[in-house]
Amino acid sequence: MNERMKKKSGVARLFEIAGEKKGLLVLAGILSAASALCMLVPYWSVYQVLRELLLHGSKISELDSGILVHWGWVAFSGLVGGLLLLYASLMASHVAAFRILYGLRIRLSEHIGRLSLGYLNGTATGTIKKIMEQNIEKIENFVAHTIPDLVNVLATVVLMFIIFFSLNGWMAVICVVCIALSIGLQFMNFFGKNAKEFTKIYYDTQERMSASAVQYVRGMPVVKIFGQSVRSFRRFNAEIEAYKSYALRVCDTYLPAMVAFTVLLNSLITFILPTGLLLLSREPQNIGLAAIYLFFIIMGPGVASPIYKLMYLGSSTNEIDEGVKRIDRIFDEQPLAEPEISHLPSSYDIEFRHVSFAYENKAEATRTEALKDLSFTARQGEITALVGPSGSGKSTVANLIPRFWDVNEGEIRIGGANIKQIANGDLMSLVSFVFQDNFLFFDTLYENIRVGDASATREQVIEAARAAQCHEFIENLPAGYDTRIGDKGVYLSGGEAQRICVARAILKNAPILVLDEATAFADPENEYKMQQAIQQLIRNKTVIIIAHRLSSIISAEQILVLKEGKLVQSGRHEVLSTTEGVYKKMWDAYTSAFRWQLTIKKEEVK
Repeated sequence: MNERMKKKSGVARLFEIAGEKKGLLVLAGILSAASALCMLVPYWSVYQVLRELLLHGSKISELDSGILVHWGWVAFSGLVGGLLLLYASLMASHVAAFRILYGLRIRLSEHIGRLSLGYLNGTATGTIKKIMEQNIEKIENFVAHTIPDLVNVLATVVLMFIIFFSLNGWMAVICVVCIALSIGLQFMNFFGKNAKEFTKIYYDTQERMSASAVQYVRGMPVVKIFGQSVRSFRRFNAEIEAYKSYALRVCDTYLPAMVAFTVLLNSLITFILPTGLLLLSREPQNIGLAAIYLFFIIMGPGVASPIYKLMYLGSSTNEIDEGVKRIDRIFDEQPLAEPEISHLPSSYDIEFRHVSFAYENKAEATRTEALKDLSFTARQGEITALVGPSGSGKSTVANLIPRFWDVNEGEIRIGGANIKQIANGDLMSLVSFVFQDNFLFFDTLYENIRVGDASATREQVIEAARAAQCHEFIENLPAGYDTRIGDKGVYLSGGEAQRICVARAILKNAPILVLDEATAFADPENEYKMQQAIQQLIRNKTVIIIAHRLSSIISAEQILVLKEGKLVQSGRHEVLSTTEGVYKKMWDAYTSAFRWQLTIKKEEVK
């Protein structure tokens, strides 16, 4: 039997992947069962009071008030004890739930952190967000509330029927038959083939709607500027419509069984009344039987309440089972392989040897060639610039160096060591990366810069900020370096955010530096200062620059010109700009852009 066949499912798998022991939940179950027992004590007390009243109701003087007071205190004690035990049970289950919640999120986050960017790029952000938030929150609710409720309900029902059968078998059988039929209807509703199919569709439609919502919010500037609405954002609108159609379909499917379940469960008294009257007609003088009859009339309909809770159990169990399956899909994704022994490089030259790479989308079964048989060497202490038309593979080259993806063919070496033989942590410590799309955490500017080196002192953070030409504007913010981005309307411009990212790279001071046009958003006044800072930063480092503005790389020791994933030219600017080819065309277009003017031709007035 293979490993997949042995894999647990549902709640058992939930405990396994969370790494949480069941001790607290067992305690919660025991306390919940004890609470159920205590909660039935007041009902038993009512029966004893009714019995006493029926036996001596004709002669009030013969009533034993002591017995009535006694059972009153018993009922009160049972109620208080039940509430205290229920509170203790919920405390234990909530502690267990939050431990599971913590364990799941930590394990899931760590696992996602070890996956390649290929998986993250091929999976919608909304899908991962929903799994990490909504699915895990439902698991927390299931463990904290549903499991104790289930134990409480089962204990209540079992104890009630023990009492019922000890009092009168015929009326107890009537209750059992009605409840069994109603539970059977709900079992078919929540555990049948349709229920599992609906649960899967529910999660699929929610994930698609969540992913579309993220895209819609991100595209809000475009939606607003062109005066569009949610309906014009076709994908998002389609996902909302699909969810609505699914919800209506589920309601229509479940409606008949739900109506039958509700009617049957609420009709217990309808069956108890004639059964009790028939029994009493045979023994009209039996006061004890009359007391039992009254007890069944009071308690029989009370069984409906715990059974209603069982109704939601089927839905919760299906949701947890489907949620665990989706969490497992992430865990089933294989992280990048780690070497048993990390081979640290002797130098920091970067060498691409016949590298080919393609982006693959497993869900859509698509494959896009990005690099084809690419070979070059970027030497330590030199600047290697990557240029080429859009889609030529520049960013792919940069992303393959820190092993955001693994190459399909060929190999990448740093200082003679294959990057696959360097431990991921060691490889990350070798590379600083300033991305084209700046990302700042919802935290203080100080902590955003300190991402580059968590052990850095405040003085070192400020020094890195000075070097990146962002110290001055940070000092002018309300709380300086302790200003939290997004609070009280504090937001940074594109150039300011980019300089914060450059400060991170300066603080990290890694031997390999990858810059994706680090001065793209800088104004003319600060661009020169930033370039000076970068000149200090790149000393004795291996520098890869993805160039969009060709003027920024004319001093590079090596310019690699890419087109459709292939290396078509290489050399210095002085040679490439005078040699017919892709680079000369790009340079001529770049320089001619400075002479371009935007004018409006006015029509002659006739």
